[in-house]
Amino acid sequence: MQIDGAGRQQRGHVLLIAGDAAVRRRAVQVAPSANLAALGVLPASALLNSQIPTDTTYLDGARDPNTVLMRLRTAAATPGPLLVYLSGRLTLDRRGHRLHLALAGTTASTVRYTALPWDWLGTELGARSAGPTTVVLDLVADKAAWPVLQEYGCLPAPPTAEVYGVVVPPAFAGGVDRVSSYTHHWIDQLRRSPTRPANLQLHAFAVGAAALPPGTLVLPATRELSAPAAQEQQAPQVQAQDPRPHIHALAAGGRHQEAATLAQAWEQHVLQTHGYTSPEATHWAEIRADLARMAGNYRSATQLWINAGRTRLEHQPPDAPEVLAAAAGALYCWTQLKDQAEARDAGPELVRLLRALPSLEPRLLRLTQQRLEVLEGSRA
Repeated sequence: MQIDGAGRQQRGHVLLIAGDAAVRRRAVQVAPSANLAALGVLPASALLNSQIPTDTTYLDGARDPNTVLMRLRTAAATPGPLLVYLSGRLTLDRRGHRLHLALAGTTASTVRYTALPWDWLGTELGARSAGPTTVVLDLVADKAAWPVLQEYGCLPAPPTAEVYGVVVPPAFAGGVDRVSSYTHHWIDQLRRSPTRPANLQLHAFAVGAAALPPGTLVLPATRELSAPAAQEQQAPQVQAQDPRPHIHALAAGGRHQEAATLAQAWEQHVLQTHGYTSPEATHWAEIRADLARMAGNYRSATQLWINAGRTRLEHQPPDAPEVLAAAAGALYCWTQLKDQAEARDAGPELVRLLRALPSLEPRLLRLTQQRLEVLEGSRA
């Protein structure tokens, strides 16, 4: 039995809320009821990441925001860990300019009376005095709410909670009435992993595999989705869908920070699963190097390629194609550096790498040394 500081037996709570479905041109964009049904198959311990006794509440088809508020307030009062999952359509009270989660039967003219004000979520969860709080969101913003989200750049959330999820823009065509991609992959990771992944990793894996529509708002913002946070948690063993095509598509579409963040999260998983000197880890370092190149960050790309080349040299012969490819990547990115100080700093390491490759065309090493000599002379 686990006891909290007030002497009460700890209990956990899982609150699953299905708002109104999001439909565009008669195609369902998100089906909250289907998402809740799929989540309901999982044990509460997997959802909550805890073995303590847990209460689970399903709210599907609610029409009264006060009913949802009471359930939310009850869940927030639990003395143990809390998971709140919300799925549905995010809309706007145009008169009050407040975001709401549309409930069953909500229309544009009844938002103020039939939808759940989004700030109620922050108020109730922000008042929690004990136990970790996790919020998972799988939402679609309608045409009224989307401009406000773009203005904010994020979705307001309780500062005391871990918040993960996606808000899809209103323009995508939608699919059939089934579990949405983000929730599907979240569930899939929980089912496949022999040890329960950390929420941050679940989120990163789900985003990477879900092939989300362009413009999707990913929470937390990519600048907050740090690899060190993922590294602190034990990585799961997954048979997960290959995220590389999606990561490359993000970079090709100009979403460089999202691509780099997801690649970092996957690299951390591989490091912990296969080891820091494994071929898999080196491969993900090379992916990050190429993403840096695509983003025009040649300084970072040069260093990442040099590191990858040195790591491969420790385990492969100097004429191995992967070693030569890493050296070629480093050399190309170094030649793209316009800042003389940056090129001068990275030059000696690059020269050492090229010298270790007997099969490399001698002209490349000679030209690199000549440029480095010019750079060194310019400093004097």
